[in-house]
Amino acid sequence: MSTLQTTSEGVPVIVLREGSKQSRGRDALKNNINAAKLIAEIIGSSLGPRGMDKMLVDSLGDITITNDGATILKEIDVQHPAAKMMVEVAKATDSEVGDGTTSAVVIAGALLEKAESLIENEIHPVIIADGYKKAANKAISLLTEIAKKIDANDKDTLEKIARTSMLTKLVAVEAADLAKMVVGGVLSIMEKKDEGFKVSINNIKVEKKTGGSISDSQIINGIVLDKEVVNNNMPKKIQNARIALISVPLEIEKTEFDAKINISAPNQIKSFMDEENQILKEMVDKIKSTGANVVLCQKGIDDIVQHYLAKVGILAVRRIKESDMDKLSKATGGRVVGSITDLTEKDLGLAQNVEEKQIEDDNWTYVEGCKNPKAVTFLIRGGSQRVVDEVERAIHDAIMVVKDVIEKPYFVPGGGAPEEYIATKLRIWAPTLSGREQLVVEKFAEALESIPILLARNAGMNAIDSITQLRSKQSAGDKYTGVDVINSTIGDIEKINVLEPVKVKEQIIKSATETANMILRIDNVVAISRTPSSSPSHMPEPSPGMY
Repeated sequence: MSTLQTTSEGVPVIVLREGSKQSRGRDALKNNINAAKLIAEIIGSSLGPRGMDKMLVDSLGDITITNDGATILKEIDVQHPAAKMMVEVAKATDSEVGDGTTSAVVIAGALLEKAESLIENEIHPVIIADGYKKAANKAISLLTEIAKKIDANDKDTLEKIARTSMLTKLVAVEAADLAKMVVGGVLSIMEKKDEGFKVSINNIKVEKKTGGSISDSQIINGIVLDKEVVNNNMPKKIQNARIALISVPLEIEKTEFDAKINISAPNQIKSFMDEENQILKEMVDKIKSTGANVVLCQKGIDDIVQHYLAKVGILAVRRIKESDMDKLSKATGGRVVGSITDLTEKDLGLAQNVEEKQIEDDNWTYVEGCKNPKAVTFLIRGGSQRVVDEVERAIHDAIMVVKDVIEKPYFVPGGGAPEEYIATKLRIWAPTLSGREQLVVEKFAEALESIPILLARNAGMNAIDSITQLRSKQSAGDKYTGVDVINSTIGDIEKINVLEPVKVKEQIIKSATETANMILRIDNVVAISRTPSSSPSHMPEPSPGMY
């Protein structure tokens, strides 16, 4: 569009910098809606247990194979501004609840698609946005009608919820075993807070190693360090470990300023070296006097200190990450000390076993068998790096959904059942509203139905027959009826143990509605041209081909 603008009287005015692009009104809105719909289409086919995977190849030729919505959208290089907003909805959903990213983007795309027909019928975008917001609030209140409460210690139901989130991933075959692992890990780090429980996923460490198969993955009640024992003369295994956690280097600190020592006789060199040795030996003596038999150090350990530690049978590991030191403290119950002189017996952490084990070609140190660990490790195995990466993504989603349902203890059946239940109720509620809002709420209901329709389509079922049958059963009051993707039928989803946290469903509806409304309220897109002197980057011209 030309940078030359005219006032209502027809007087020409140059407002924008030369080369700037602008699209206004219907053109801008249509362009944005098309870009957002395209993003929804890209990841729509990966929804559900029968969803397809995407192979993403970056500029260096690195390959990612996944059907995780958030990962797909992070990896593809999206240029269009409206499409970037769809990527943001996936990122926000992923960081908040960890699952449901594909659903959020699909519903946002469907809401925009339905809005197009309303705009063609001369309904103003602001009225559509307001109607969508009203419908979203109603939808979230309707969720509580089909939600069921869960006890935080109901392992069986928690495992079903964890398994559901993994059924859509590469790990579907091993989902039941991995679900047990995830639930066990999350329950051990769960903390009581006020009325409910809190789960900090920072206390779960995930280590990946290629080799073996997915079923070789395990949970360790403690921490696995990708470090080896610092000296070959040290023991490689200590049982009933008493662990000193030290955050300072076990070596003589260098002075902050240059210092010169004048030596006039050879024996002075020896006494100087002996003095250094004595200081280092005293460090080891101090550690030994506390009863410690394992030293885990965040910084370096001097060769002489290593020698003395080995001599008294202490196992030591050095250069451990600060985040791992924090986890070790929570797992073993020890305190990280910043000074050797401060170290006492009370500061020591406890573990049944500290051992260096060979895993493929590397030696890693396992701190395991902690009595009441508030930090645990998942060790993920798989045939190739891509498999291991996808297992990690699946476990992340499972950990997050278990966390969600522990923190807000309500769940609903999956398989599109809650979406169809809400859609059915919204259609009954719509006639109580004023004229145009009725139409908007009905379109919102149709957009929610995009989930069961896509589930059916991805499973090779006839989408029209499936949605007709589903509507009929839901209207008859079968509120747990959804798309049973595994058996390719419409049936009771609760009976096949496909369960999802209410918190995830709420976040999906909120995120999708907010994103759709934000795009609907844009009626002017200005792509500002920058001169090379002001900025090297050029904002792309908004055009239908930008995605």
